[in-house]
Amino acid sequence: MGQAEQVREVAAVALDGTGVVVEDVAVHPAGKRRLVRVGVARDVSLLAADDLTSPVEPLSLDEVAEASRAVGAAMDEAEPMGNAPYTLEVSSLGVDHPLTTPAQFRRNVGRLLRLRVAQDADDVADGAQTEARLLEAGPDGIRLADAPDDLLPYDRVSAARVQVEFTRPGGKDD
Repeated sequence: MGQAEQVREVAAVALDGTGVVVEDVAVHPAGKRRLVRVGVARDVSLLAADDLTSPVEPLSLDEVAEASRAVGAAMDEAEPMGNAPYTLEVSSLGVDHPLTTPAQFRRNVGRLLRLRVAQDADDVADGAQTEARLLEAGPDGIRLADAPDDLLPYDRVSAARVQVEFTRPGGKDD
């Protein structure tokens, strides 16, 4: 098991039951040290199974700081990096992070997405690019505002990213 997988395991155990989950782990050389980056997000598995449309609040700075303390303490105890010196960075994933899992789509219901969508699962690489608001995200696919009656299976989405909006419909600035 590589260092990133070991860190992921240690961080996941440290965050169990906190409402925060590990989304991404990367270990990079940084001179004589290692830079350990742990991306965290809100745990959507706590939502009701039939709730596919309610907005999910992003993590607060306090929640990320608490997650950072928990992961740091667990790393000190478990020593997944061995004796190698490292710098730990725990942060929530930014809007530029691609959406690849049902949980990542679920966290972004209500947001405007830029997607590359294939006509069928066999032609994913040749998909057309579109922008649409995400209305629903479930275990089998998503529904977009431009086709609310059509379920778009995940295997037809080859790329998806959240688009930054300065004034969101229904947002806090309305």
